Amino acid sequence: MNFQSTFIAVGLMAAHAVGAQETPRPYEADVAFLLKEFEAKAGPLLKKKGVDWAAVKVECTRAAKNVKTDEEHLKLVMRLIGQLRDGHAGIRDSKVKWPDESQGRKYSGPGIMLLISEGKVYVSAAYDRVAEQGLGPGAEVVKVDGMPAMEWLRKRAKEKQDEGSGYSTDHQALYAACHWGLAGWDGTTITFETKDTATGAVKEVKLTRGGGTNFVPSGRVYNPVDRKRVGRQTYGKTAEGFGYIHLRDVPDDLPQQLDQMLKDLGDVPGLILDVRANGGGACDHEAVFGRFLAKGQTWKQYTGAGDHPYTGPMVVIVDAGVRSAGETIGGMFKEDGRAYMIGDSPTAGTSSQKTEVTTPSGLFTIRYSVASNMGRFNAGRGIEGIGVPPHEIVPMKAEDLRKKEDTEVKRAVELLQKGFPKGVVEYQHTVKWE
Repeated sequence: MNFQSTFIAVGLMAAHAVGAQETPRPYEADVAFLLKEFEAKAGPLLKKKGVDWAAVKVECTRAAKNVKTDEEHLKLVMRLIGQLRDGHAGIRDSKVKWPDESQGRKYSGPGIMLLISEGKVYVSAAYDRVAEQGLGPGAEVVKVDGMPAMEWLRKRAKEKQDEGSGYSTDHQALYAACHWGLAGWDGTTITFETKDTATGAVKEVKLTRGGGTNFVPSGRVYNPVDRKRVGRQTYGKTAEGFGYIHLRDVPDDLPQQLDQMLKDLGDVPGLILDVRANGGGACDHEAVFGRFLAKGQTWKQYTGAGDHPYTGPMVVIVDAGVRSAGETIGGMFKEDGRAYMIGDSPTAGTSSQKTEVTTPSGLFTIRYSVASNMGRFNAGRGIEGIGVPPHEIVPMKAEDLRKKEDTEVKRAVELLQKGFPKGVVEYQHTVKWE
């Protein structure tokens, strides 16, 4: 090889080396693409939610440089998705499998669920075997695994977010930590420290996780008289004779389910529509609203429908577990003046219009939110990142939980007996208040 050819060969090798340095690796390219794509399409939502996207970009760009395997890449992309603070965001299709950490074990809860009321943490529900150890409903939890309870819940919410669980609001994140956040692999333990409200005595209880999906909330504490079921919905009457319907989900045949429930309830003087822990779904919203107007009656954009419509006063109960279509179904009765809404917090705030994007590597297809549903709600701010705030905040009371009573249902009954605050509910019914 002569001098000239050697010079050319060396030059080409150097150019190739420079090019290799300038071209991002697939992992870095994916992350850079997603950071740009999310900001371009979801920027207004990120701003509304207070996400510091500049900081997210710095953190994830730096982390991408250290990724060496597809599994590490998957975990980083999941962490990035969690930073969207988007309850609907997630990987729809992945060519990389999540590492199996189960070792043949189920993912289970410890047999209790928690709630936050006026800054304190209480047991909201518990298996009998757990309640017998001093962790029954209404017990105040002051520490979890040696950490102050509220601090532990916030930490757990952040851990779940880093694993890719998107929470559109802080109250949704804390609600999730009180339920899904307590879960872990069968055989692992979690320790709770409780305080006796009367004596101040502190007790420590260690629980072993087991039993499968016993961490998923059902939503209601209350059991109506002569309880019946249609699909996942529960209904009956209160001891005072008011109708009670708990909507656990939003199936496409919800209008027909309501026809059956309203027929069975008959002519009740008031109705409680409990949507706590409603995980959403899809249905004809106007057809649902029409079941609560006189047949053929026009009210705003709705028309009365169904063979057994209900036209009396209504109270809707919500919590931070109400998601997606559960928020739009429950929320429309408040926003459009048909019912009075109560609850211990706004709904989850995860109801949105979504899009999908595939990374340049082709490894992942990701769904994420780009705009809020029901943009007219909350004075034009929509639902996503906010939720539907109730007319009246009604915290659950520990003493009611200990008696297996439902503070919010009790308040709903009181409202149906005495009437709503003046000027709050626009719809005029024919029931005479006390």
